[in-house]
Amino acid sequence: MDISFTNLKDQIFLAITQYGGKILLALIVFIIGRKVIAKASQVLGSKMNKSNFDKDVQPFLISLVSVALNIMLLLSCAGILGIQTTSFVAVLGAAGLAVGLALQGSLSNFAGGVLILIFKPYKVGDLISAQGFTGTVESVQIFNTILVTPDNKTLILPNGALATSAITNISGKGTIRVDMVFAVGNQNSLASVKKAFTNAVKLCPTALQNMEHDILLNSMTENALKFDVRVWTNSENYWATYYGVTELVYEHLKKEGIEAPKIHLNLHQLS
Repeated sequence: MDISFTNLKDQIFLAITQYGGKILLALIVFIIGRKVIAKASQVLGSKMNKSNFDKDVQPFLISLVSVALNIMLLLSCAGILGIQTTSFVAVLGAAGLAVGLALQGSLSNFAGGVLILIFKPYKVGDLISAQGFTGTVESVQIFNTILVTPDNKTLILPNGALATSAITNISGKGTIRVDMVFAVGNQNSLASVKKAFTNAVKLCPTALQNMEHDILLNSMTENALKFDVRVWTNSENYWATYYGVTELVYEHLKKEGIEAPKIHLNLHQLS
């Protein structure tokens, strides 16, 4: 009995002598590592705030960095204890590959959402055209972007496709030019037609009067004069300006006595 107890004490002493230093070192590395990771996460959050990073993406990125650093810390501690991490990393990599292949589309949309939130090719409230659709951005989610069309339909577009395709941010500059084409009869005076268009633009409440608008003769046909009328407005007033100017043009053309193009019919009598 005494011999067995002596052997047990010898084994415990040997284990402490052989592994005690490693355990202590691993514990110290873990404690210090956790403090360093917490400080790094705090510094990262502070840098993001100073760089005007999107408030929605900040927690996600900080959590992602924190998880990655904690995994590296655990693997380092396991290596200090003498635990073989090669097989563990291989299994983890294989599992990650399998999950990635199974969720390939979702991961693509996830990555696209992160890129959109970081680089901001558009933001909530912008009028954009992408993937053959045009609408106002209602929300930018991690997997999808929600658009509302001018006729109040909701479009859900995957971020993966948006992040890798051409996007036209129609309202990104804050002001936008509304391009319209009108036709009048070629029997009308050029000066009177331009006067009617000019007065219509001046009376449009959403047209920006501090910017230069264009009224240009586009083309002439045998019975019509076609004019380009280009009016500047704030982005959110695009459609109000388009329809407002159209109505005012009609009223002022009528007021000035401007006639519409006349249709000429050529009749040939067959003998």
